[in-house]
Amino acid sequence: MFGKISEGFRNAINKIKLKDDEKSLKKALDELKKNLLKADVHFKTVKELIKKVEVETKRKGIGKANFLMALEDALSEILKAPGNFGFIFSTKPPTVVMMTGLQGSGKTTTTAKLAYYLKTFKKKKVLMVAADLQRLAAVEQLKQLAEANGLDIYYDENAKDAVEIAKKGVEFAKEKFYDVVLIDTAGRLAIDEELMNELVRMKEAVKPDEIFYVADSLTGKDAINTAKTFNEKLDITGVILTKYDGDSKGGVALSIAHQVGKPLRFLGTGEKIADLEVFIPDRIVSRLLGAGDIESLVEKTNAIIDEKEAKKISKKIRKGEFNYEDFIKQLEQIKKLGSMKNLLSMIPGMGGMLKQLGDIDLENSDEIKKIKAMVASMTPKERTNPKLLKESASRRRRIAQGAGLSVQEVNRINKQFQNAAKMAKKFAGKKIPNMNEIMNMAKGLNFPK
Repeated sequence: MFGKISEGFRNAINKIKLKDDEKSLKKALDELKKNLLKADVHFKTVKELIKKVEVETKRKGIGKANFLMALEDALSEILKAPGNFGFIFSTKPPTVVMMTGLQGSGKTTTTAKLAYYLKTFKKKKVLMVAADLQRLAAVEQLKQLAEANGLDIYYDENAKDAVEIAKKGVEFAKEKFYDVVLIDTAGRLAIDEELMNELVRMKEAVKPDEIFYVADSLTGKDAINTAKTFNEKLDITGVILTKYDGDSKGGVALSIAHQVGKPLRFLGTGEKIADLEVFIPDRIVSRLLGAGDIESLVEKTNAIIDEKEAKKISKKIRKGEFNYEDFIKQLEQIKKLGSMKNLLSMIPGMGGMLKQLGDIDLENSDEIKKIKAMVASMTPKERTNPKLLKESASRRRRIAQGAGLSVQEVNRINKQFQNAAKMAKKFAGKKIPNMNEIMNMAKGLNFPK
């Protein structure tokens, strides 16, 4: 997620070879400045960050460790702005949130992602209100997202007044005891008076606890400028950056809070419903500097993985009884955690390996599709006992035909599955192997993407 910037930081830190060497500090600061500007960080933010790092490093004494500490402190300060981080619930439900932004910023999709996040990870009852009557397909899009992901929605296909719909949605949420209301508001291709007047009237009518501005990170510095305008008109309480997975530069995330004066609350990191990351400055700084973010990883996995089910699976692995049915169940659980690349970036020391691993897609990779097709063609007995396939050529032929695969592909997948189950049994109950061991085992499995 922050690959380019993290690489730039590592390059800058490595310029400092000796203690009390001012020349090496200058080289490190020049490298840092060059990489930040290349990553599209706002020049004012770069200027302030470089100054802070220089002053603090000199104060503590020039050296790699002090430079790193100064960089960590400066980043934390730059990323912080007055206000809340993550999602804060009102003391009196429902918490009402207006989702605002320009057309094309990903506002409607982000509304659904936030609803999914609050329902899945915070266990809250969430209502989305379809109040974007400007874009013809917006209500239908939100309806489809709600249906596909088990989310609740309030809409009126005959409505003409967005403010009225928002009011009715909030009233409905109060009647039905919802915890959170997310109002998807109208956007425009550019800021205009009509749009702002509607949003101001809506704000007065529903008195939201939060107003989030949804910005497209691919627009770079323009995202900062439009956020400033929305803030002047509406006094937004936070920013959500979308399409961050497509932003190879990533500098806007480092600039926006500093330049707008409002906290960055979430990052959209992919197209899937689970691809929304909470933005907590201290944790993000840890990831930027390659130290990972175990706290966020634990929070995510604890919210998704059922403890009893995990113990049950562990027991099966120890006995060598892990089967295809278990595999599919676990896959569905892991999918809820969002992008695997982002999850791996939370593990300390994994930042440098992400390039080698590439984009890991547990839903759309060809291999996973083949496994799913194969499992769908099995009988319940075959799913719970993979050895049956090894013992019967007729079963393999039938499964291959039903899945649209060759018999050779079925043989290969089944062999790899059994090898993986044996390896899992071998390590069950022992200390976690280091990353090199895991990478070597993965090579041994020869599991294609």
